[in-house]
Amino acid sequence: MTKHIIIWQIKDEYRDRADEIKAAAKEKLEGLNGQIQGMSSLIIRTEGLKSSNGDLMLDGTYDSEEDMNNYSVNPKHVYVADNYIRPYMQVRMCFDYEE
Repeated sequence: MTKHIIIWQIKDEYRDRADEIKAAAKEKLEGLNGQIQGMSSLIIRTEGLKSSNGDLMLDGTYDSEEDMNNYSVNPKHVYVADNYIRPYMQVRMCFDYEE
């Protein structure tokens, strides 16, 4: 099993829309569950503790590293990323590992 963790920070110019952006990202990303072969689950966290310095977290589980890589180029994922994530985020940190 391969884990894919991403943490994003929203661009400063979108801070006033943070709740709306996080809700849309959560809805669209979690909507990919069951849509992409080899992806076991995708969970989005939008409400971190005050000690957090990220705004949005993705916790993805894949059957293999190959499946995780295929997810990243899957047209359904690319559409969501291009329309609901990339335009609004200034920082993206990723940590992938085998479990």
